[in-house]
Amino acid sequence: MTLLDEYARELDAIEAAQLKRTRRNVQAMRGAHLTVNGREMLAFCSNDYLGIAQHPALIEAAQRGAAQWGVGATASPLVCGHSASHEALELELAQFLGLPRALYFYAGYAANIGLVPALVGRGDALFCDALNHACLIDGARLSRAEIHVYPHADLAALERQLAESHATRKLIVTDAVFSMDGDIAPLPELLRLAEQHDALLLIDDAHGFGVLGPRGRGTAAHFGLRSTRLLVMGTLSKAAGAAGAFVAGDAMLIELVMQRARSYIFATAAPAMITEALRASLRVIEADEWRRERLRAHVQRLQQSLAADAGAGRLLTSPTPIQPLVIGDNAAALQRMGALWQQGLWVPAIRPPTVPAGTARLRITLSAAHEDADVQRLIDALALKPS
Repeated sequence: MTLLDEYARELDAIEAAQLKRTRRNVQAMRGAHLTVNGREMLAFCSNDYLGIAQHPALIEAAQRGAAQWGVGATASPLVCGHSASHEALELELAQFLGLPRALYFYAGYAANIGLVPALVGRGDALFCDALNHACLIDGARLSRAEIHVYPHADLAALERQLAESHATRKLIVTDAVFSMDGDIAPLPELLRLAEQHDALLLIDDAHGFGVLGPRGRGTAAHFGLRSTRLLVMGTLSKAAGAAGAFVAGDAMLIELVMQRARSYIFATAAPAMITEALRASLRVIEADEWRRERLRAHVQRLQQSLAADAGAGRLLTSPTPIQPLVIGDNAAALQRMGALWQQGLWVPAIRPPTVPAGTARLRITLSAAHEDADVQRLIDALALKPS
Protein backbone atom coordinates (compact mmCIF):
# COMPACT_ATOMS: atom_id res chain seq x y z
CA MET A 1 0.00 0.00 0.00
CA THR A 2 1.39 3.42 -0.98
CA LEU A 3 1.29 6.66 0.96
CA LEU A 4 -1.51 7.94 -1.29
CA ASP A 5 -3.50 4.79 -0.60
CA GLU A 6 -3.21 5.52 3.12
CA TYR A 7 -4.66 8.99 2.59
CA ALA A 8 -7.49 7.53 0.50
CA ARG A 9 -8.32 5.09 3.29
CA GLU A 10 -8.44 7.98 5.74
CA LEU A 11 -10.97 9.78 3.56
CA ASP A 12 -13.05 6.61 3.27
CA ALA A 13 -13.05 6.28 7.06
CA ILE A 14 -14.27 9.86 7.45
CA GLU A 15 -17.15 9.17 5.08
CA ALA A 16 -18.01 5.83 6.73
CA ALA A 17 -18.29 7.56 10.11
CA GLN A 18 -20.78 10.08 8.65
CA LEU A 19 -18.23 12.84 9.26
CA LYS A 20 -17.55 13.97 5.69
CA ARG A 21 -18.21 17.66 5.17
CA THR A 22 -19.51 19.30 2.02
CA ARG A 23 -18.63 22.71 0.64
CA ARG A 24 -21.40 24.54 -1.21
CA ASN A 25 -21.51 27.43 -3.66
CA VAL A 26 -23.37 30.22 -1.85
CA GLN A 27 -24.63 33.58 -3.06
CA ALA A 28 -26.42 36.10 -0.85
CA MET A 29 -29.88 37.16 -2.00
CA ARG A 30 -31.87 39.08 0.58
CA GLY A 31 -31.88 38.85 4.36
CA ALA A 32 -31.54 35.23 5.43
CA HIS A 33 -32.29 33.92 1.94
CA LEU A 34 -29.37 32.48 -0.04
CA THR A 35 -28.84 30.82 -3.38
CA VAL A 36 -27.04 27.54 -2.69
CA ASN A 37 -25.78 25.56 -5.67
CA GLY A 38 -28.38 27.38 -7.74
CA ARG A 39 -31.28 26.76 -5.34
CA GLU A 40 -32.97 29.31 -3.08
CA MET A 41 -32.64 28.39 0.60
CA LEU A 42 -33.71 29.95 3.89
CA ALA A 43 -30.59 29.84 6.04
CA PHE A 44 -30.46 29.07 9.76
CA CYS A 45 -26.70 28.49 9.65
CA SER A 46 -25.23 31.99 9.43
CA ASN A 47 -23.46 33.85 12.23
CA ASP A 48 -24.72 37.17 10.83
CA TYR A 49 -26.77 37.57 14.00
CA LEU A 50 -27.79 41.19 13.45
CA GLY A 51 -28.38 40.76 9.72
CA ILE A 52 -25.98 43.52 8.66
CA ALA A 53 -23.54 41.69 6.37
CA GLN A 54 -25.44 43.13 3.38
CA HIS A 55 -26.18 46.49 5.02
CA PRO A 56 -25.88 49.37 2.52
CA ALA A 57 -23.83 51.47 4.96
CA LEU A 58 -21.19 48.74 5.24
CA ILE A 59 -21.08 48.18 1.49
CA GLU A 60 -20.74 51.90 0.78
CA ALA A 61 -18.00 52.25 3.38
CA ALA A 62 -16.07 49.33 1.86
CA GLN A 63 -16.38 50.88 -1.59
CA ARG A 64 -15.09 54.22 -0.33
CA GLY A 65 -12.25 52.46 1.45
CA ALA A 66 -11.28 50.60 -1.72
CA ALA A 67 -11.33 53.82 -3.71
CA GLN A 68 -9.07 55.56 -1.18
CA TRP A 69 -6.67 52.78 -0.13
CA GLY A 70 -7.03 50.08 -2.79
CA VAL A 71 -7.89 46.45 -2.16
CA GLY A 72 -4.70 45.24 -0.47
CA ALA A 73 -2.81 46.34 2.65
CA THR A 74 0.49 45.23 0.97
CA ALA A 75 2.37 44.31 4.17
CA SER A 76 2.07 43.42 7.84
CA PRO A 77 0.76 46.07 10.25
CA LEU A 78 4.24 46.65 11.68
CA VAL A 79 5.69 47.37 8.25
CA CYS A 80 3.39 49.47 6.06
CA GLY A 81 0.04 47.69 6.37
CA HIS A 82 -1.41 49.82 9.19
CA SER A 83 -3.38 52.71 7.68
CA ALA A 84 -5.23 55.65 9.17
CA SER A 85 -8.38 53.55 8.76
CA HIS A 86 -6.93 50.72 10.86
CA GLU A 87 -5.90 53.23 13.50
CA ALA A 88 -9.36 54.81 13.56
CA LEU A 89 -11.05 51.42 13.87
CA GLU A 90 -8.92 50.47 16.87
CA LEU A 91 -9.65 53.76 18.61
CA GLU A 92 -13.38 53.44 17.92
CA LEU A 93 -13.45 49.81 19.10
CA ALA A 94 -11.78 50.78 22.39
CA GLN A 95 -14.22 53.65 22.85
CA PHE A 96 -17.21 51.44 22.02
CA LEU A 97 -16.11 48.80 24.52
CA GLY A 98 -15.08 51.30 27.19
CA LEU A 99 -11.58 49.79 27.35
CA PRO A 100 -8.20 51.54 27.18
CA ARG A 101 -6.93 50.04 23.93
CA ALA A 102 -7.84 47.63 21.11
CA LEU A 103 -5.74 45.80 18.52
CA TYR A 104 -7.20 44.62 15.19
CA PHE A 105 -6.31 41.24 13.64
CA TYR A 106 -7.18 40.09 10.12
CA ALA A 107 -9.06 37.00 11.42
CA GLY A 108 -10.44 35.58 14.65
CA TYR A 109 -8.53 32.32 14.40
CA ALA A 110 -5.31 34.25 13.84
CA ALA A 111 -6.04 36.41 16.86
CA ASN A 112 -6.36 33.52 19.28
CA ILE A 113 -3.42 31.49 18.05
CA GLY A 114 -1.31 34.62 18.42
CA LEU A 115 -2.80 35.99 21.63
CA VAL A 116 -2.35 33.00 23.90
CA PRO A 117 1.35 32.36 23.14
CA ALA A 118 1.99 36.11 23.48
CA LEU A 119 0.76 35.99 27.07
CA VAL A 120 2.13 32.66 28.35
CA GLY A 121 4.91 30.21 27.45
CA ARG A 122 7.06 27.44 28.87
CA GLY A 123 6.81 27.29 32.65
CA ASP A 124 3.52 29.18 32.72
CA ALA A 125 0.05 27.73 33.30
CA LEU A 126 -3.09 27.81 31.17
CA PHE A 127 -6.55 26.99 32.47
CA CYS A 128 -9.01 26.12 29.70
CA ASP A 129 -12.71 25.26 29.66
CA ALA A 130 -13.24 21.80 28.15
CA LEU A 131 -15.59 23.21 25.49
CA ASN A 132 -13.33 26.04 24.27
CA HIS A 133 -13.25 26.74 20.55
CA ALA A 134 -10.60 25.04 18.40
CA CYS A 135 -8.62 28.27 17.92
CA LEU A 136 -8.22 28.67 21.69
CA ILE A 137 -7.15 25.03 21.96
CA ASP A 138 -4.60 25.49 19.18
CA GLY A 139 -3.35 28.73 20.74
CA ALA A 140 -2.91 26.90 24.03
CA ARG A 141 -0.88 24.14 22.39
CA LEU A 142 1.29 26.62 20.53
CA SER A 143 2.10 28.45 23.77
CA ARG A 144 3.88 25.40 25.23
CA ALA A 145 2.55 26.38 28.63
CA GLU A 146 1.28 23.72 31.03
CA ILE A 147 -2.38 23.21 30.08
CA HIS A 148 -5.04 22.46 32.67
CA VAL A 149 -8.48 21.61 31.25
CA TYR A 150 -11.40 22.00 33.64
CA PRO A 151 -14.86 20.46 33.05
CA HIS A 152 -17.21 22.85 31.30
CA ALA A 153 -18.03 25.83 33.55
CA ASP A 154 -16.88 23.88 36.64
CA LEU A 155 -15.71 26.69 38.91
CA ALA A 156 -14.79 24.39 41.81
CA ALA A 157 -12.48 22.33 39.59
CA LEU A 158 -10.88 25.48 38.19
CA GLU A 159 -10.34 26.89 41.66
CA ARG A 160 -8.55 23.69 42.73
CA GLN A 161 -6.33 23.81 39.66
CA LEU A 162 -5.42 27.45 40.27
CA ALA A 163 -4.68 26.84 43.93
CA GLU A 164 -2.39 23.89 43.12
CA SER A 165 -0.44 25.74 40.43
CA HIS A 166 2.97 27.20 41.29
CA ALA A 167 3.43 28.90 37.91
CA THR A 168 4.46 32.54 37.96
CA ARG A 169 2.09 33.46 35.15
CA LYS A 170 -1.42 32.05 34.98
CA LEU A 171 -3.98 32.60 32.22
CA ILE A 172 -7.62 31.52 32.30
CA VAL A 173 -9.05 31.14 28.79
CA THR A 174 -12.70 30.67 27.92
CA ASP A 175 -15.33 31.26 25.30
CA ALA A 176 -17.75 33.91 26.51
CA VAL A 177 -20.61 32.36 24.53
CA PHE A 178 -19.90 28.75 23.60
CA SER A 179 -20.25 28.31 19.88
CA MET A 180 -21.90 24.88 19.81
CA ASP A 181 -24.03 25.02 22.98
CA GLY A 182 -24.90 28.73 23.02
CA ASP A 183 -24.53 29.02 26.80
CA ILE A 184 -22.73 31.89 28.53
CA ALA A 185 -19.60 31.37 30.63
CA PRO A 186 -19.79 32.41 34.32
CA LEU A 187 -17.57 35.43 33.69
CA PRO A 188 -18.03 37.26 37.02
CA GLU A 189 -16.92 34.16 38.92
CA LEU A 190 -14.04 33.54 36.53
CA LEU A 191 -12.81 37.10 36.98
CA ARG A 192 -13.06 36.72 40.74
CA LEU A 193 -10.87 33.61 40.56
CA ALA A 194 -8.39 35.43 38.31
CA GLU A 195 -8.07 38.25 40.82
CA GLN A 196 -7.86 35.87 43.76
CA HIS A 197 -5.08 33.77 42.19
CA ASP A 198 -3.10 36.53 40.44
CA ALA A 199 -4.10 35.39 36.96
CA LEU A 200 -5.31 36.97 33.73
CA LEU A 201 -8.68 36.17 32.16
CA LEU A 202 -8.94 36.04 28.37
CA ILE A 203 -12.46 35.70 26.98
CA ASP A 204 -13.33 34.90 23.38
CA ASP A 205 -16.49 36.93 22.74
CA ALA A 206 -16.94 35.86 19.13
CA HIS A 207 -20.64 35.08 19.63
CA GLY A 208 -21.45 37.74 22.22
CA PHE A 209 -20.05 40.89 20.63
CA GLY A 210 -22.84 42.89 19.01
CA VAL A 211 -25.54 40.69 20.54
CA LEU A 212 -25.20 40.88 24.33
CA GLY A 213 -24.68 43.80 26.67
CA PRO A 214 -25.83 47.41 26.45
CA ARG A 215 -25.84 48.50 22.79
CA GLY A 216 -24.20 45.20 21.85
CA ARG A 217 -20.96 45.83 23.73
CA GLY A 218 -20.59 42.14 24.47
CA THR A 219 -20.65 39.59 27.25
CA ALA A 220 -18.30 41.39 29.64
CA ALA A 221 -20.52 44.49 29.38
CA HIS A 222 -23.57 42.23 29.86
CA PHE A 223 -22.15 41.42 33.30
CA GLY A 224 -20.77 44.93 33.90
CA LEU A 225 -17.19 43.65 34.25
CA ARG A 226 -14.13 45.89 34.30
CA SER A 227 -10.62 44.85 35.35
CA THR A 228 -7.03 45.30 34.24
CA ARG A 229 -6.84 41.50 34.40
CA LEU A 230 -9.55 41.08 31.74
CA LEU A 231 -8.75 40.79 28.04
CA VAL A 232 -11.65 40.69 25.58
CA MET A 233 -11.19 39.11 22.19
CA GLY A 234 -14.02 39.36 19.68
CA THR A 235 -14.55 38.45 16.06
CA LEU A 236 -15.92 40.97 13.60
CA SER A 237 -17.14 38.46 11.03
CA LYS A 238 -20.29 37.46 12.90
CA ALA A 239 -22.64 40.07 14.39
CA ALA A 240 -20.42 42.83 12.97
CA GLY A 241 -21.02 41.48 9.48
CA ALA A 242 -17.53 41.92 8.00
CA ALA A 243 -14.17 40.30 8.77
CA GLY A 244 -11.35 40.25 11.29
CA ALA A 245 -11.10 40.33 15.06
CA PHE A 246 -9.84 42.41 17.96
CA VAL A 247 -8.38 42.09 21.40
CA ALA A 248 -9.05 44.88 23.90
CA GLY A 249 -8.04 45.62 27.45
CA ASP A 250 -5.25 47.14 29.50
CA ALA A 251 -2.99 49.26 27.27
CA MET A 252 0.23 47.65 28.51
CA LEU A 253 -1.08 44.14 27.82
CA ILE A 254 -2.27 45.11 24.35
CA GLU A 255 1.16 46.56 23.60
CA LEU A 256 2.74 43.28 24.71
CA VAL A 257 0.42 41.33 22.40
CA MET A 258 1.30 43.61 19.48
CA GLN A 259 5.00 43.07 20.13
CA ARG A 260 4.79 39.28 20.54
CA ALA A 261 1.84 37.80 18.63
CA ARG A 262 3.35 36.02 15.63
CA SER A 263 0.03 35.93 13.76
CA TYR A 264 0.00 39.74 13.96
CA ILE A 265 3.67 40.42 13.26
CA PHE A 266 4.16 38.02 10.36
CA ALA A 267 0.84 38.33 8.49
CA THR A 268 -0.31 40.90 5.96
CA ALA A 269 -2.89 43.28 7.41
CA ALA A 270 -6.51 43.21 6.31
CA PRO A 271 -7.35 45.73 3.56
CA ALA A 272 -8.52 49.16 4.68
CA MET A 273 -11.76 48.58 2.75
CA ILE A 274 -12.60 46.03 5.48
CA THR A 275 -11.71 48.33 8.37
CA GLU A 276 -13.85 51.07 6.82
CA ALA A 277 -16.79 48.65 6.62
CA LEU A 278 -16.22 47.76 10.27
CA ARG A 279 -16.25 51.40 11.34
CA ALA A 280 -19.68 51.68 9.71
CA SER A 281 -20.69 48.41 11.37
CA LEU A 282 -19.93 49.78 14.85
CA ARG A 283 -22.31 52.65 14.22
CA VAL A 284 -25.08 50.30 13.11
CA ILE A 285 -24.53 47.97 16.07
CA GLU A 286 -24.77 50.84 18.53
CA ALA A 287 -27.77 52.54 16.93
CA ASP A 288 -30.03 49.65 15.91
CA GLU A 289 -31.32 48.28 19.20
CA TRP A 290 -34.33 46.91 17.32
CA ARG A 291 -32.10 44.23 15.82
CA ARG A 292 -31.28 42.78 19.24
CA GLU A 293 -34.92 43.06 20.29
CA ARG A 294 -36.06 41.13 17.22
CA LEU A 295 -33.36 38.53 17.81
CA ARG A 296 -34.49 37.99 21.41
CA ALA A 297 -38.09 37.61 20.23
CA HIS A 298 -37.06 34.97 17.69
CA VAL A 299 -35.14 33.04 20.36
CA GLN A 300 -38.10 33.09 22.73
CA ARG A 301 -40.52 31.97 20.04
CA LEU A 302 -38.38 29.05 18.94
CA GLN A 303 -37.73 27.89 22.50
CA GLN A 304 -41.38 28.02 23.49
CA SER A 305 -42.47 26.12 20.40
CA LEU A 306 -39.85 23.38 20.62
CA ALA A 307 -40.37 22.95 24.35
CA ALA A 308 -43.92 21.87 23.54
CA ASP A 309 -42.70 19.36 20.91
CA ALA A 310 -40.84 16.60 22.74
CA GLY A 311 -40.25 14.70 19.51
CA ALA A 312 -38.31 17.48 17.80
CA GLY A 313 -35.13 16.73 19.77
CA ARG A 314 -33.44 18.07 22.91
CA LEU A 315 -33.06 21.83 22.68
CA LEU A 316 -30.19 22.97 24.88
CA THR A 317 -30.80 25.91 27.19
CA SER A 318 -29.35 28.98 25.49
CA PRO A 319 -30.26 32.68 25.78
CA THR A 320 -28.28 33.48 22.63
CA PRO A 321 -28.96 33.20 18.87
CA ILE A 322 -27.25 29.78 18.94
CA GLN A 323 -30.01 27.21 19.52
CA PRO A 324 -28.63 23.63 19.44
CA LEU A 325 -31.10 20.79 18.88
CA VAL A 326 -29.32 17.64 20.03
CA ILE A 327 -30.14 14.51 18.01
CA GLY A 328 -27.34 12.24 19.24
CA ASP A 329 -26.44 9.90 16.39
CA ASN A 330 -24.39 11.23 13.45
CA ALA A 331 -26.50 9.56 10.78
CA ALA A 332 -29.74 10.66 12.42
CA ALA A 333 -28.53 14.27 12.57
CA LEU A 334 -27.62 14.14 8.88
CA GLN A 335 -31.03 12.66 8.11
CA ARG A 336 -32.79 15.51 9.91
CA MET A 337 -30.63 18.03 8.09
CA GLY A 338 -31.47 16.36 4.79
CA ALA A 339 -35.20 16.44 5.49
CA LEU A 340 -35.05 20.17 6.24
CA TRP A 341 -32.91 20.74 3.17
CA GLN A 342 -35.59 19.19 1.00
CA GLN A 343 -37.98 21.80 2.37
CA GLY A 344 -35.63 24.64 1.45
CA LEU A 345 -34.24 25.13 4.97
CA TRP A 346 -30.50 25.08 5.62
CA VAL A 347 -29.83 23.95 9.19
CA PRO A 348 -26.38 22.33 9.53
CA ALA A 349 -25.74 19.03 11.28
CA ILE A 350 -22.76 19.40 13.62
CA ARG A 351 -20.87 16.21 14.41
CA PRO A 352 -17.68 15.15 16.20
CA PRO A 353 -14.97 16.28 16.60
CA THR A 354 -16.66 19.70 16.69
CA VAL A 355 -18.96 18.39 19.44
CA PRO A 356 -18.51 15.41 21.81
CA ALA A 357 -19.32 11.94 20.49
CA GLY A 358 -22.99 11.07 20.87
CA THR A 359 -24.14 14.71 20.81
CA ALA A 360 -24.52 15.32 17.07
CA ARG A 361 -26.97 18.17 16.63
CA LEU A 362 -28.70 20.66 14.43
CA ARG A 363 -27.07 24.02 15.15
CA ILE A 364 -29.85 26.53 14.59
CA THR A 365 -28.67 30.12 14.42
CA LEU A 366 -31.18 32.94 14.43
CA SER A 367 -30.73 36.38 12.95
CA ALA A 368 -32.45 39.75 12.97
CA ALA A 369 -32.60 39.18 9.21
CA HIS A 370 -35.21 36.46 9.81
CA GLU A 371 -38.84 37.48 9.61
CA ASP A 372 -41.43 36.03 12.01
CA ALA A 373 -42.73 33.91 9.14
CA ASP A 374 -39.24 32.48 8.58
CA VAL A 375 -38.99 31.31 12.17
CA GLN A 376 -42.48 29.82 12.04
CA ARG A 377 -41.57 27.97 8.86
CA LEU A 378 -38.63 26.38 10.68
CA ILE A 379 -40.77 25.47 13.68
CA ASP A 380 -43.35 23.80 11.44
CA ALA A 381 -40.66 21.87 9.57
CA LEU A 382 -39.00 20.64 12.77
CA ALA A 383 -42.35 19.20 13.87
CA LEU A 384 -42.26 16.89 10.83
CA LYS A 385 -40.22 13.71 11.32
CA PRO A 386 -37.98 12.52 8.48
CA SER A 387 -39.23 9.47 6.61
